[in-house]
Amino acid sequence: MAEENEGTPAGGPTLTHTQAVNRQREIQSEMERLAGIEKPTEADDTYLDELLVEFRQVDEHRKSLERAAKLAEVRHVAETELRDAGRRGAGARPSGRVENGAGYDRDAILEPDSIEDKRFRNPWDLSEVRTFDRPAAELTAEYRARALSAIEKMQGANDRIRSAATDIVERWDDEDGRLSRLTLALSEPVYLRAWSKMARNPLAGEGALQDDERQAIARVKSLARAMSLTDSAGGYLVPFQLDPTVIITANGSVNQIRQVARQVVATGDVWNGVSAGAVSWSYDAEATEVSDDSPTLAQPTVPIYKAQGFVPISTEAFQDAANVTAEVGRLLAFGKDVLEANAFAVGDGSGKPTGIVTALTGTSSVVPSASTDTFALADVYALQAALPARYRGMPSTAWLGNNLIYSKIRQFDTQGGAGLWARLGEDRPQGLLSKTVLESEDMDGVINSSAENYVLVFGDFDNYVIADRIGTTVEFVPHLFGSNHRPTNQRGWLAYTRHGADSVNDGAFRMLNVT
Repeated sequence: MAEENEGTPAGGPTLTHTQAVNRQREIQSEMERLAGIEKPTEADDTYLDELLVEFRQVDEHRKSLERAAKLAEVRHVAETELRDAGRRGAGARPSGRVENGAGYDRDAILEPDSIEDKRFRNPWDLSEVRTFDRPAAELTAEYRARALSAIEKMQGANDRIRSAATDIVERWDDEDGRLSRLTLALSEPVYLRAWSKMARNPLAGEGALQDDERQAIARVKSLARAMSLTDSAGGYLVPFQLDPTVIITANGSVNQIRQVARQVVATGDVWNGVSAGAVSWSYDAEATEVSDDSPTLAQPTVPIYKAQGFVPISTEAFQDAANVTAEVGRLLAFGKDVLEANAFAVGDGSGKPTGIVTALTGTSSVVPSASTDTFALADVYALQAALPARYRGMPSTAWLGNNLIYSKIRQFDTQGGAGLWARLGEDRPQGLLSKTVLESEDMDGVINSSAENYVLVFGDFDNYVIADRIGTTVEFVPHLFGSNHRPTNQRGWLAYTRHGADSVNDGAFRMLNVT
């Protein structure tokens, strides 16, 4: 919050004189608009009363500034006269002129006339934001600017987290600025302090919080309800800098599919996209009607599902504040990442993301092996050749398979002359036929006779979309009990977050089925 002006009552407005005058004009305009409503609602009447109260407060503040300015002028004149008298004697003539007086706006840098110019001093102070009689795009731009400024200032974050958070806001904030407002609410220092207190002492709950901390919790809860961030009541949203989605984006993922897949941030229960197999061009004669070259557009959707986990923590760990602010984000992110590894590979799409294997099963993207129940070198080349060249040459094109399958491929080339691997003599080289090699333990690693064996996927993983929702919720469990119903000296966090995944263009992949 801005520093109080001289002569301003404690807890009163902190506007400069120019800002106070401008605010009074805004209030007058808004009150005139409300007075012109033919059938005002009860909310309109309440709002009108609130504006009147604010007008009186601002008016009193403006008068206080004027009185302070007059006093400053008198003091300046008196000090100047005494100083001159001391230098020139008692008969010196007073100057009677104020040079560089304080005036109404005492400091053009610290107290600028425009609220817009000072928003970065405290980006979390949304009382400075004028929300009415203002273009929506302009308001959204201010929320976004404040969110980016808050990311630079937020506590408990390193440079990688700040960089990842900045990228998320810049790329995925919507036209209403919902993600920016959420970022502001969840990154506010007072909210981080309140959340950490409750994490360390769940028994005390909100009763142990200060007034400003309870207000921060209430603001976040109100915003969460407005944005439908959770489908269940209770719990507290994790501070923005500790959110697993931000942590994973910053530190990288142990789940290798996430490393190459297209990652988006969803603000609803379903992510809606647009995809096309290819854009068609044609050569047309001069002065002739252009041919219909439009591609067939699809509108893929990725449903969002809830994933949850439980993190037990010893009471000793809770006594260390650093564990709350530094370790909780890492713990939640690691558990989420491990859960996703299976879902992104073979998830059935029922209450969980659709894995790439499930998405391709039964489609024309499946390539059968040349021989029944036999995985051979020719199958690797056939799978690579079956993928259209426009996908084969993309930077995000990669192989995905079980490490046991990669070991079989290594054994195909006993002489080292086939050039399958980028560096055959090393452990598991990163390049197979010049493309990145990704590992998934959940894919088939053994060829079972008379069964479907989906052993390799090759394709452009930019067409596999992972949609995350910012806003992980945590409920604090004050005591854990053992099998004998006695406390275990542990506490816990029940965390739940939401994400989804699916292929949005099956034609960008080929999957080998050894059957």
